[in-house]
Amino acid sequence: MFILIGVDTSIIILTNILVNMYTNFVYDLNDPISPKVIGLQVALYLVFGTFFKVFNRLTRYTSINALVSIFFAVSASSALEYIMLGFYISLDTVHLQLLLSYFMVLLIIISSRIVWRWIVDCLHMYNNKGNKTCDNAFIIGAGDGGELLYNTVKYKSGQLGLNFKGFIDDDINKKNTYLSGLKVVGSIDDLPMLVKDYEVKVLTVAIPSMTASQYEHLLDVTRDLDVTINSIPSIEELAMGEVAVTKLREIDVVDLLGRDEVKLDMDAIKTQLTNETILVTGAGGSIGSEICRQVMAFSPKKLVLLGHGENSIYLIEKELRQKYADKITEIVPAIADVRDAKRMFDVIHEHKPSIVYHAAAHKHVPLMEYNPSEALKNNIYGTKNVAEAALANDVDSFVMVSTDKAVKPPNVMGSTKRIAEMIVTGLNGKGKTKFSAVRFGNVLGSRGSVVPLFKEQVAKGGPVTVTDFRMTRYFMTIPEASRLVIQSGALAKGGEIFILDMGEPVKIVDLAKKVIKLSGYSENEIQIVESGIRPGEKLYEELLVDKERSKEQVHEKIFVGNVNGFTYDEVMKKLDELPEDYTELAKELVLFANQSSEE
Repeated sequence: MFILIGVDTSIIILTNILVNMYTNFVYDLNDPISPKVIGLQVALYLVFGTFFKVFNRLTRYTSINALVSIFFAVSASSALEYIMLGFYISLDTVHLQLLLSYFMVLLIIISSRIVWRWIVDCLHMYNNKGNKTCDNAFIIGAGDGGELLYNTVKYKSGQLGLNFKGFIDDDINKKNTYLSGLKVVGSIDDLPMLVKDYEVKVLTVAIPSMTASQYEHLLDVTRDLDVTINSIPSIEELAMGEVAVTKLREIDVVDLLGRDEVKLDMDAIKTQLTNETILVTGAGGSIGSEICRQVMAFSPKKLVLLGHGENSIYLIEKELRQKYADKITEIVPAIADVRDAKRMFDVIHEHKPSIVYHAAAHKHVPLMEYNPSEALKNNIYGTKNVAEAALANDVDSFVMVSTDKAVKPPNVMGSTKRIAEMIVTGLNGKGKTKFSAVRFGNVLGSRGSVVPLFKEQVAKGGPVTVTDFRMTRYFMTIPEASRLVIQSGALAKGGEIFILDMGEPVKIVDLAKKVIKLSGYSENEIQIVESGIRPGEKLYEELLVDKERSKEQVHEKIFVGNVNGFTYDEVMKKLDELPEDYTELAKELVLFANQSSEE
């Protein structure tokens, strides 16, 4: 800042002296310029320069806005100086000096910024050319995203290991034009030729709104090319400040599903989370850990990470402390089992959270078929323990993470989650706590999800196993599901079962095909085979049965299900009557859960 003030002040003084010398020579005068006039011009420029924020801009990133600010600062100060001196000076030569001084000062100050940026750009380009470790790369998309990426990374391309050779864009009107000094060399269909001509090794997608079909077309065109494809982060991640534009990521199967970004009611969530104590059960799991990440962005006073597995809690605690080191949030790891009622009461009583997100559960359908008693203890009694502890300690809001498998469940896992839903909604109205549950389908990338399995099978050369080619599932990303769980909690009035809009169901076999394509293979190279439906699995999942459908929509992607069931007391009575025999226990759980849907 002080360097810019010194440079601009020197320019004004020298320019006025030179202009005075020029006018005296042309008009054969001997009229030296008054130091007071120069002092006035400097003072006025400093005032208006500060007002237009001329001095607190980085000259290496000089932009049109910076040049416009200089123009207004110089123009305003010169105009005011002219007006102030015009009342006392009537010599035409002095007027001419003021006018010449204005144009010369404006020209030289603007030129100084442009020249400095040009020098910096040249130095960086020279250094990058000398870096032999850089891979040649193209930016896919000559739009706002591409310009933002290039203007950001061209100063650190050596650090990223990338040397961008041009833009790729399908808009024929952009071909052979320049964006930020980098040429648009062709379209996606031209990539086979362009990659060879420019010896490109990396393609970076800089179109946050790129559709699934566009991604698939890009993969089709580049299948036989020896290139790596990555992408800039999503619009929402950039807007929330979660990552920088230079945090390039690999193209994922999520990009091929074409799901829209979730738009949250930030004000409602901020009001509920900021400076509050939040407790998350199952905090080390896929959904629980992501809820913790999302919650941290809103600066809670305290975040309690509750989980049974010490390693998973250690990992999420370590991640949060590193990623959010600038936050004043107190992060508390709590190693505890939700099946221990006293421990749940003690933890919640000690920390007094205002919100509890209950994500702890056994979720693996086939495993729970073999272990129904564990599903009963963890999913039903565990939920009961946490919910009753929240009620006893006047927690404001309790949000249970449920599943689409709770709808007409043919399996133990879905049945235990449906009974847990009834416990949660049945406790609503018995105290201060607002109880609600959130139902959604499969999450991509979670532990035990099908995508990592497919990737592993592709890496081994196949075959990729699909239980049944007819099988469909609803899919959502972990961050999307977690954000909507938090949003649901902010909207809860008590007693609701929220249903997340999962979009259209996806055939598992189609998902397998996308993973194969993403891995750079064709279906002729990697075989897909049926392995048969496993115990407890359904061909098709539902989020609601027909009579549960409600027209009430509380958010763009959140509905309130018109879900009824047994009362809390009826559920407790049934639990007391459950048999100990594993086979009979599984049958009774499924029967009872389905009877609740018929009520």
